[in-house]
Amino acid sequence: MKITRLETIPICVPLKAGFAIRSGRGGAHTVSPFLLVRIHTDDGIVGLGEASCTPRWSGEDHVTGAHLIRTYLEPLLVGENPIEVARLTQNFRLAFAGNHFTKAAVEMALWDIAGQAAGKPVYELLGGKVREFVPTKWSVSGVEPEPAAAIARWAVAQGFKAMKVKVGTEPDADVARVRAVREAIGPDIKLGVDANGGWAMDVAVKIIERLGKFGICFVEQPLSPEDGVHLADLRKAILVPVIADESVYTLQDAMMLARLGAADVFAIYVGKAGGIGPARQIAEFAQSAGIKCTVGSNLELGVGSAAMVHLAIATPGITAEKIPCDIIGPFFYEDDIVRQPLPIAPGAARPKLAPGLGVELDEEKVERYRVK
Repeated sequence: MKITRLETIPICVPLKAGFAIRSGRGGAHTVSPFLLVRIHTDDGIVGLGEASCTPRWSGEDHVTGAHLIRTYLEPLLVGENPIEVARLTQNFRLAFAGNHFTKAAVEMALWDIAGQAAGKPVYELLGGKVREFVPTKWSVSGVEPEPAAAIARWAVAQGFKAMKVKVGTEPDADVARVRAVREAIGPDIKLGVDANGGWAMDVAVKIIERLGKFGICFVEQPLSPEDGVHLADLRKAILVPVIADESVYTLQDAMMLARLGAADVFAIYVGKAGGIGPARQIAEFAQSAGIKCTVGSNLELGVGSAAMVHLAIATPGITAEKIPCDIIGPFFYEDDIVRQPLPIAPGAARPKLAPGLGVELDEEKVERYRVK
């Protein structure tokens, strides 16, 4: 089997009314841009990938992703055997720097082809299930206390037993929001906070102490992603476990943070790491270093979410039972671009049992949301 061509499709999908995410990074996430990737082969198997294209988060967009794939990755891959995923993707690093989400979309499409060719779900190619389902948590937007509490009550009614609240906006507002959510959900729901790098060191120490009275079980990315040294200092100064998210893209990032003692947990993504394989490498390293891992989210659609579930269901180093994952993207959209919804229920995500990633594109919906 040989790769014949790579196809890219830019799309934008709006979030449901009332589901916009506000966080410590500023602004509101109301529409999600993605780049879909199809890898075509000479025997008719087509692999699917999905890149989140949010420039303020990853520095990538529709135009850069499509250009890099067409100009650099397609020449590397055409004529190659797509099931040789590890060999092919080791060259991605040399093709161009960064742009991890773009690389991840191509890598997950290769895994999709490999699974279809073998007649097995991707998780079986990764060694098989290590859990029957992936525990997940809800994300409460950084809105005013009353609507935040309403979102939290809705999530509990749906069946979520864990959630996090977006903070990092303004200290008193953050405290009021977390208080309202805790009062709304009661003492038994696992609750954490996610600052998305929105606090300075002195603010973080004070506000985390104030939030402690609400029984938070983690604080995610409290400081700027580039500030690993102060993140280590903060971790020593507080009693709440620290999750590093935007600070961890690569295995080298993870090794640096581990050396500094800057995190108790890594939030890893298929997209942020550059693919399923690199994400597993981070999880394996973390496991050896005694650091837990969860799976974070850019509110992926069906293709990206499928890749995340396959990763999490088959990776021992992802300690989802301790820190539930954020595989919740499909809940945020009125529509998805896959034919059949994924078996992602409130609090529990499962993979499709079909070969590969187990998803097919709904061509009518792809055209509806295509960026012309």
